[in-house]
Order: sequence, then structure tokens, then C-alpha cells
Amino acid sequence: MKIGTLYGISVGTGDPELITVKGLKILQASKVVAFPAGIKGKLGIAQQIVAPWMSQLQRQLALTFPYVQEQEILEAAWKNAAVQVWQYLQQGEDVAFVCEGDVSFYSTFSYLAQTLQKIHPEVLVQSIPGVCSPMAASSMLGLPLTVGAEKLVVLPAIYQLKELEAVLDWADVVVLMKVASVYEQVWQILNQRNLLERSRVVERATLPEMVIYNGLRDRPSLQLPYFSILIVQVTRSNY
Repeated sequence: MKIGTLYGISVGTGDPELITVKGLKILQASKVVAFPAGIKGKLGIAQQIVAPWMSQLQRQLALTFPYVQEQEILEAAWKNAAVQVWQYLQQGEDVAFVCEGDVSFYSTFSYLAQTLQKIHPEVLVQSIPGVCSPMAASSMLGLPLTVGAEKLVVLPAIYQLKELEAVLDWADVVVLMKVASVYEQVWQILNQRNLLERSRVVERATLPEMVIYNGLRDRPSLQLPYFSILIVQVTRSNY
């Protein structure tokens, strides 16, 4: 029997219409749709995004990926998810794994695909690109993310603030992903460098509950949700 294909489908940052035509076609043609499970009994974000495009005949497979840093716990979760997906692939069923943002940009899908192919090298994996949060946030701000020869740096959740200090010395645009946990420390650094007026925060970009903070001068403390992004235009002054 032919083994099914694992598709990684990027579904964007929240607006259901940001999924690509190719991604939508594969999603709707797949009998099994997998996604990261939500927390505390809530629906996962990717699941919410694709809900308008799914039918009741499709099987929904919620996979648990813990929000921890312990490598052993993470690897066990990836292996467990791979086992669940393989149950369908080995029967010849394609599985569409939907993931918010882009599947190649700090995505859970990367770990699932790598783990699955390590266990079953014969599995075919295809990734469908999409809109990731820096592009979505810039669009919501009405600003280009980069222009001309500007140098862009993207930093994930920051554990070493010295990294931010270093890149601010040479980058033109800095994007801080999931900044909520270190916002106050970041604010202090930006304040010292007189960059608060060139800094913007976008919460839940493209979602109905999106919040935008243009300029951070009077905002030394913000209660930000997990999906918050901060963009610093270090050298640009004409926007």
C-alpha cells in the first residue's frame, strides 16, 4: 500500500483568508487534519483559523506539544505526535498538519516532520509556505518591513538580552518574537538608545482582537499576550 504524504500547511497569523490557494486546496482534499492542541481546554489557534474551511467529514487530530524547554520532554512529545500521524500515513491517508504563521518559521511542524522521517525515512513530507508574523505585523502597521539595503534581524524569545544589545549596534530593523516575557527589560534598553518612538508592538496580528501600540515612550510596562511581536526601526526615520 502506498504511504500517505504529510503536508505542512501554513495558515497565516489569524485571518482565515491568509491561507494560500494551494494550502486551501490540500487542506480540503485531506481526510485527516492535524494541528497543535490548544491549552486549558481551548481550541488551538491553527484549528480556529482553518475552521471555516473544513467539513464535518474530515477527521481532526489534536497533537500535544508542551510549552517547555526541557529537551527530553519535547522529544517525547514529538515522537508521540509522529506515532499518531503515522497511524494514518501507513494506511495510505494523507495528513495535513496546519500551523499558524509559516511552517518553516519557528514552527512545531519542523520538529514533527524531522522526527517522523527519522523513524520512517520513507515518508514524503511537503511544506506549503505562508504568511509569518513579522510580515503580518508590518502589514497591519501599514509599514514596509524593510526597504533598500536595510539589514533585518529576527530574534526569538530572548533569554540573553545581550543579544539584543549587540544587534542594535548594526541592524537597521529588529523584530522581537514573543516579547511578552521580557518586555520591561527590552523597554529599558530601547529607552537608553532613544528608540522607543521607533518601536511598535502588535498583539495577535490580523485577528479581530488585535491591538497595536505605535511608539512605546509612555508604555514601560504592558500586559502582553504570548503572541506579541515588537518591531524596532533602528535607523529609519522617514516612516
